[in-house]
Amino acid sequence: MPTTFAVFSDVHANLPALEAVLADLDARLGRGEVDAVYCLGDLVGYATWPNEVVASVQERGIPTIAGNYDEGVGLGSDDCGCAYATDDDKARGAQSIAYTNAVVTPATRRYLRGLPRHLRVTLAAPRDTGAAPVDVLMVHGSPRRINEYLFADTPDRTLASRMDDAGADVMLFGHTHRPYHRVIRREDGRRARHAINTGSVGKPKDGDPRAGYVLVTVDPERADDAYCAVEVVRVAYDVEAAARAVEAEARLPDAFAAMLREAR
Repeated sequence: MPTTFAVFSDVHANLPALEAVLADLDARLGRGEVDAVYCLGDLVGYATWPNEVVASVQERGIPTIAGNYDEGVGLGSDDCGCAYATDDDKARGAQSIAYTNAVVTPATRRYLRGLPRHLRVTLAAPRDTGAAPVDVLMVHGSPRRINEYLFADTPDRTLASRMDDAGADVMLFGHTHRPYHRVIRREDGRRARHAINTGSVGKPKDGDPRAGYVLVTVDPERADDAYCAVEVVRVAYDVEAAARAVEAEARLPDAFAAMLREAR
């Protein structure tokens, strides 16, 4: 029996984007298209609604893991564990985490501090099929480090190594803000591994400003590599309203608004 997961990540305090994704998911749940919903973290940072985003995820009881930003804010740190390319980026990043640390409530901080670093779901086929179970691992960056970037051009051998070390057949992750799906075949004839980046709800970096998430359907009864199917979903939302809210907050740089509009 196939199981379909909806998985999203990297909301980054963008409430309008999250609300659009949740509305889309509500419609799919109502039609029976989705069996479970998961979040891979980085709920906060960069935009103006960290408490509201956390409350929305909490209220729905969505199983959620910590992103590097969540971990930093949960611990009251001034380091989000982000990798910045330039000194200007680093300075803007410092503004972002300072703002987020200043506005989150004690309840939000406690929630972020208590998030686990990974989730695992094992799907088993009926015994009479003889099919092996499928282990689905959900992390933020990688199984090795919460802030490791696994980009679309990461070599197969690196992805395979991370997944083998973690015992994962299917690995879902975020952090790069760019969605992709890679099929990594095994030499021993077993079903291929599937590495899936969910993209970003609130801060895409792939040139498409719409909020993004993935639908992942796993059928443990299938013995071929197509036991895992992936659909990248994009959802329109009021990007301009989110960007204007950032611009209206003096403690955040206007560059963050431009990033939302341009998805970079």
